[in-house]
Amino acid sequence: MNVPVLNQYNIEYSEPPERIREAARAIAVRDGKILLTYEENTGVYMSPGGGVEDCETLEECCIRELQEEAGVKVKPIRRFMTINEYSFETLYISNYFLCEITGEAAQSLTQIEIEHGVTPKWLDIEEAVKIFSTYPEKQPDIRSLYLREYTVLGEYIKQI
Repeated sequence: MNVPVLNQYNIEYSEPPERIREAARAIAVRDGKILLTYEENTGVYMSPGGGVEDCETLEECCIRELQEEAGVKVKPIRRFMTINEYSFETLYISNYFLCEITGEAAQSLTQIEIEHGVTPKWLDIEEAVKIFSTYPEKQPDIRSLYLREYTVLGEYIKQI
């Protein structure tokens, strides 16, 4: 199955990126609610996930990040979508996986995640769409993140 790839750039770029950061993120839905992380100290929501480390696969990254950030064990079912974001001389490649929750685990947050107050939140999908639809009102870095999340959720809703 072909995975849709979308490009989202905040300005026109003619030079290659200075940095590339590849990440795995999860779309985990249970009983009509989607799992998101919420930063209590910044007020920011996002799909749980993060950057690939060492030689891990995207699926391994997704599993590790969900356990660390959200305290859940997941089984990635399939890669759903990839979004390339070129922002501030970095190309961010976000690979979204449809995931099944298989259990609970202890959160293991980084120091920055602790400072931001990262906590897992289960929200109605419609509520998540409403939150991410506020992207035009946000500052540039949050605008890009919320637009990404809004786009992915929109594609997910079309397919369910």
